[in-house]
Formats: sequence, structure tokens, C-alpha cells
Amino acid sequence: MAPDSRGTTPGTRPGVRVLVVGGGYVGMYTALRLQRKLKQRLKSGDAEIVVVTPEPYMTYQPFLPEAAAGSISPRHVVVPLRRVLKDCTIVIGEAQRVDHAKRTATVTTLATGEDGTGALEIGYDEIVIAPGSVSRTLPIPGLADFGIGFKTVEEAIGLRNHVIEQMDIASATRDPAIRDAALTFVFVGGGYAGVEALAELEDMARYTARYYHNIKPADLKWILVEASGRILPEVGETMGTYAIGELRSRNIDVRLETRLDTCEDRVAVLSDGSRFPTRTLVWTAGVKPAPLLAATDLPLTERGRLRCTATLGVEDMPHAWAAGDAAAVPDLTASEPGRETAPNAQHAVRQAKVLADNVLAAIDGRPLTEYRHAYAGSVASLGLHKGVAHVYGRKLKGYPAWLMHRTYHLSRVPTFNRKARVLAEWTLSGLFKREIVSLGSLEHPRAEFELAAGGSGSGTPGLPGPSRPKGPGEPPKDAGEPPGDGRTDS
Repeated sequence: MAPDSRGTTPGTRPGVRVLVVGGGYVGMYTALRLQRKLKQRLKSGDAEIVVVTPEPYMTYQPFLPEAAAGSISPRHVVVPLRRVLKDCTIVIGEAQRVDHAKRTATVTTLATGEDGTGALEIGYDEIVIAPGSVSRTLPIPGLADFGIGFKTVEEAIGLRNHVIEQMDIASATRDPAIRDAALTFVFVGGGYAGVEALAELEDMARYTARYYHNIKPADLKWILVEASGRILPEVGETMGTYAIGELRSRNIDVRLETRLDTCEDRVAVLSDGSRFPTRTLVWTAGVKPAPLLAATDLPLTERGRLRCTATLGVEDMPHAWAAGDAAAVPDLTASEPGRETAPNAQHAVRQAKVLADNVLAAIDGRPLTEYRHAYAGSVASLGLHKGVAHVYGRKLKGYPAWLMHRTYHLSRVPTFNRKARVLAEWTLSGLFKREIVSLGSLEHPRAEFELAAGGSGSGTPGLPGPSRPKGPGEPPKDAGEPPGDGRTDS
């Protein structure tokens, strides 16, 4: 068996170890509250909190559209876990499976393939499983090859770079077909991610067009594809209908009750028969539970989420806890029985507080508390100074909704440090012009050096190199491939 990564002196064991799998909303907020409540025990060595996460930061996802549009710096969308959870043991790695019967989790880290010692076996007394979710894709021809996701900060910044590079291509090419495809942007999914990402990027691209001598805002073609008959269902039917009208007033083609059939050869073919040659297809059509859940001995629902009680414990599994996207939690405030809480950030943050308190109660032998929280409402941005909101029964649109969107999320982003930085950036962006620079070469930083050293210049095996003019004697790049498109496939 691989060594037990306990973070304590060999041969010793803390009085209790809480293992938190995941560093998102639930993972970070649960660990943060446990850190505060167990402060004295952590200092004395009677307790230990271990957080296993694939990234050393928590991403505040509601700010991804604004990061893509350049309104917020990428580094201010993320919260560094080592700074916030300074009394916890942070393990950067992936939990491959959980054997709750043995109270162990198998974890691979960045060093697993380097030191040859194999995966870590981390023992625990209490476990919080919060790995979040992953993009839900469908077996659509061409999607894996050409689709772009929008779930991580890397994808958001990559998409921003890609959109500006497509405008560069359209401005420089003499082929009308390439120009038309470069200026066509297709988004699949009418939920928060798809609508807000499209609206913010359309806003940015329309502004950026003023700096191109041969591109007008009317040349840009934006298409939103939604399989159901409405968008933004969280804000209600009235506000969803208003959002459709707002988008269409900006010449955004909103296609309801329409599906993407194929995107092979960079041509998006829709179920209504429409065909759009495009070099940008963004997939935001829902999420599914993280694969880790299927690699546990814990009970799952038919949708693959952990079956939980109202106290956020995994059903019939003492000492195992879950919340957020990974958990199917009964909604005690619902009028009809059998309903579950929605897998959104609003519930995840509030569940984390109850979950942490119940973990402490279980350790100390105290009664547990059930999670109850009535859904307060939703806010959505539709670009700069535009938005919709349905909060506590009140409906807002336009500038007031946009202002509420910013105010709400500023109040929810973790740490005062991040709040201050985001507020400062918003203030500065209101005083100065937008940044319209693409830094796509950041995704392949070694490409130029490899070219100078006689290599392929791809920067990373299998990935395209940076966008730049070819030197004398260099073979031309295939015009059908976007140079350095910064795509992160979903």
C-alpha cells in the first residue's frame, strides 16, 4: 500500500481527520468553517483537515462571463486555497475512488507519475464529498473535435482570446468563406452559462469591431441554440421572454426548440435544417456528476448523484457527507414531496455551512440540523448595463437588474481581498476603455523558443502553435485551421 498522506509526524495520528474531496463552493466553504470551529484542535494536533482538489484555487463561476469579456482579471475570479485554508493540509490531486467501508480514499497527485510510488491512500474519520460536476456532452459528431467548454477560468480566457483571433483572421483573409465562418459564433445551451457568456462576449466583440477597418458590428453573427422553449428558466417565464427580446434586439439569433445535430468539418447543422459554417462552437448544455461518484461504495440516485438526507449525510452511510452538485438533497421547503434542492451556487454555499456544523456535531455527539432554505431568486447579466432578475417575487430588468447582479455576486465572492480587487476593476473599467488584446500565445509559452531551437513550435505536443506570420522557407499553415485558437475541448 502507498504511504498514508496524513501531514503528521510518522507514527502519530490526529484525534480526528476530516477529508474534504473538492475545492469548489462546498469544499472550500466547508473547510473554511471547519477551520474556524476547530482552530484550537488543529493547533494542538487533535484534529486535521485534508482538502484534496485538482486545482489550488476555487473558481467563482458567476464571474467567468465577465472575465471572458475582460471586465475582471482572471486572477481575481479565483480564490487561492492555500491562503484561505492556511490551517488545512492541501493536496493537489485527483481522488480516483473512495472505499468508505475501509475509510480510505485513493488519490493521484502531480508527483504520482514522477516518483513511481503509486497513488496515495488517505485515511479519514469523516469525509465530505464535493467534487462538483463536469460538462454534460452528447454523442454529436464533431463536438469533441471542435467544441469549446465554458466551465473553468482557463476556458473563459481561452474563449476570449479565440474570439478576438477570429476577428483578426476575418480582417486579414481574402477568402469570403473563411471570413464568414470566423465571424459566426454558435452557443449551445440557454442556461446561465450560455446566455451570460454569449451576451458578454457579443458586447465585447461589438466594441472591439470599432478598431478594425473592415469589420462592422453587423458583420458578426451570434447564434444561441436551446432545445427547450425558453431560456434562463431560473428567472421565470416573464423575465426569460424579456431576455430573448433583449438578445434579438442586438441581432442575436435565438433558436428555441432547436438542437445541434452535428458540427463536423466546422459546420454547425441544427435540427431545423439550418447550416452555419463556424470556427466557434461553445457548448454549455448542462452538467453531470463528477466521475468520482461512480467510483465509491456510496448509494447513488438514478441520475448519478449521492443519495443524501436533509442533514446532508449520505443515506445509511455514517461519517460520509455531501452537498452541492454531487448531492441529491431533499428540499424541505418545497410544496410537493420528493423534490430536491437545485444544484446551484446559492444552495451550495448555504449547504456548506450546515454541513460543516453537522460534521462537528457528529464528532462531538450532538444532534444534527436539517438543511432548509427557500430559493430567494435569480439574477443574470446580459452584458454591460443589461440584465434580468427575479428576486423575492420582484422582477427587474435592464440597468437595475444588472446592478443587482453585480451587487449580489460582489457580496458573495469569498474574502475581502477579492471583493476589493473586483470592485476596483469595475471602477477602473468604467473610467477607461476596454482591453481588446488577445494573448492566445500564453497557452503555448514554449512555442517561440521551440521554433528558434529547431523544433515544431507547437509548444505542447498535439496542440497548434501561436498565431504569427510565417518566416521565409516555412510551410504555410492550413487555412482551415485556426492559428492558436486556444480551444479547450469539453
